[in-house]
Amino acid sequence: MQFYAPRILSTSLIAMSAALAAPSAAQDADDTPAESVGDDLHNRGTELGPEIVVTVGSLNQLDVLAGTTVVEGEELQRDMSGQIGDILAKQAGVSTTGFAPGASRPVLRGFGGERVRVLVDGIGVIDASATSADHAVSIDPLTVERIDILRGPAVLLYGGEAIGGAVNVIDSRIPRRPVTEPFHVDAIAEADTVSDLRSIGGSLDVPVGRDFVVHVDGSYRNTDDFSVPGYTIAPELRADLLADAAEEEEEGEFEEAEELLEAAEQRGFVPNSATETWNANIGAAFFRDDSTLGASFGIYDTLYGVPGRPGTGHHHGEEGEAGEEPGEVEEEGEERVTIGLRQYRADLRGAVDIGDGFFSQLITRVGYSDYTHTEFEGDEVGTVFDVQGIEARVELVQNAAGPLRGSVGTQYYFRDFEAVGEEAFIAPNRTDQLAVFALQEVELGSFQVEGAARYEMTDVDSVQLGIDRNFDNVSGALSLIYENAESRGVRIGLTGSRAARAPSAEELFSNGPHIATQAFEVGDPDLESESAWGLEGFVRGAFGPANFSLSVYKNWFSDYIYLQDIGVEEDDLPVFQYFQGDADYFGLEGELSLPFYRRDGLTFLADIRGDYVEAKLDDGTPLPRIPPLSLLGALEAQTDPLDARIEVQYFGAQDEIAPFETETDDFTFVNASLAWKPIRGDSTVRILLKAENIFDVTGRRHTSFTKDFVPLPGRNFKVSLRSSF
Repeated sequence: MQFYAPRILSTSLIAMSAALAAPSAAQDADDTPAESVGDDLHNRGTELGPEIVVTVGSLNQLDVLAGTTVVEGEELQRDMSGQIGDILAKQAGVSTTGFAPGASRPVLRGFGGERVRVLVDGIGVIDASATSADHAVSIDPLTVERIDILRGPAVLLYGGEAIGGAVNVIDSRIPRRPVTEPFHVDAIAEADTVSDLRSIGGSLDVPVGRDFVVHVDGSYRNTDDFSVPGYTIAPELRADLLADAAEEEEEGEFEEAEELLEAAEQRGFVPNSATETWNANIGAAFFRDDSTLGASFGIYDTLYGVPGRPGTGHHHGEEGEAGEEPGEVEEEGEERVTIGLRQYRADLRGAVDIGDGFFSQLITRVGYSDYTHTEFEGDEVGTVFDVQGIEARVELVQNAAGPLRGSVGTQYYFRDFEAVGEEAFIAPNRTDQLAVFALQEVELGSFQVEGAARYEMTDVDSVQLGIDRNFDNVSGALSLIYENAESRGVRIGLTGSRAARAPSAEELFSNGPHIATQAFEVGDPDLESESAWGLEGFVRGAFGPANFSLSVYKNWFSDYIYLQDIGVEEDDLPVFQYFQGDADYFGLEGELSLPFYRRDGLTFLADIRGDYVEAKLDDGTPLPRIPPLSLLGALEAQTDPLDARIEVQYFGAQDEIAPFETETDDFTFVNASLAWKPIRGDSTVRILLKAENIFDVTGRRHTSFTKDFVPLPGRNFKVSLRSSF
């Protein structure tokens, strides 16, 4: 069974074209569409108050997404990095895969891979980043306006693959508002010392008449191998290499022993971690009253190194788990592995004002991607991954009818995946998905009731294997929120949810060596849908001058899909097979922003964030790569021309580990930054100086497959300039 969306798309496009072409009064030059989102450079970035703005139709607060965070403005500039995962790693409830500087995907509440969706303005990136940890996310953050982190039952909005949450990146490739000036320019430039970073990005919006805007943007980013404190290799792996070197020397294999010793003594930098990325886009949008129609086309291109685990030759992604014997030693002069990635992407966004009836607006988003990812061994092509796909959403937003408001919609997704080469561990396959969803909110005095439901049909087939699987899933959530008018916006709520996810093609059809996980992976074409009941309590809002947010949650999974070692080897790799069983996730996360001193244009602010996750199978076995306790505390001084910030981030040790996984020690980073707005009364120009990991501490992310040989960067000094005019 396959699903196609031409009728849905053509109907919505005809409706938008008719509405935009209809005669109407001239638009006032100061009017902007309701969807308009600016880059407020004074905005702190994290929205903790009573209104959490997310790009979901008409529901501005949407407490079924109780864990929402918005990163923008100065905070986005301060934490800017080459991959989305690294930018968000300081947010409560967020970690990152941290495979390498060129490939780092977000981990939300301990969930990663196929359980977290990365989106561009509500539409998936349509790449191969969820297929393997060494695959980059095809988004260039330099031209991003803001990033929304959607935790909790975000699956109801963005699909079963968001069962752990979603990251929604908002950019300006399709203009969001009319331009009333002759032109508008946004620009950013960066440099650092830890990787010899040099990057520049910018965008230009030009009005053509009163209702039409043309947009172009581009960026370039280049880094060398990044520096680290002390030994590159973790102590346990280093001890294994030294022992193997001694054994080789006893057997008279002096060349092999010397290479192992050299790998064990590697320090100061991570070899083969350089990156080079460029990005270019062109777009345009037409505005008429409260309606808009726009499109864009862009190219994302990156080339990055994949650090190799010492002692294992080409096994560039090995995690180095306890009990594994080192593989064959790299011979001198063996070519390093690099990945070249290019994506061509086209997008369409439209919003049509359809009057004062039951529905007020029709919103459409469509994205198409042609993606190629090539793994090189030196100059030779190893494996090529090709993805072509389309995703579309059509949403009808209701006019407020008394206390009721909400929206209904449909979503379609198609992906055609093929891998060719030595590491093509997944058979060619196609995924078709069609869903309908609804979101509703009712106000009952001091109480609000919010409900959401989604029905999703998924077809995953592989012609090569002769397998075709169909899945029907229903998800839903219900929130009850209390807000006392005298409490200045403090909201207390409880959300219950039931979410379901169809197994991915990787989980169904894998059968071969997967170097990123250092395992021979075997899928199970008989897997059933994964489902979870969830309960989340939250309180957030303002108390005096403070903004705060606190969430406690528990998820009970049935038919949880996981990889298990079955005790045999294939191609000198342990064989891991996909199984299903019950699993539980428990966690809490919170953040507090407290201005504790305000006088004569000077504000002192305390910023506290923290999160904790525990995840186990029903037999008590911990799940792999679960982030440890994380805490961040910061003090910030704010004035009109200057903002100064110092922060301390603590990562706990993780000793509750899955079989064949290594423990990680605790560590603490100290960072500082100074933001200067040189033009009095104008915050659109900002120079930011930053010192990261000031005490040059060695840190390793437990969520990373490469933590044993890719530590976090050492001491770094960074300067960036951002301007908007």
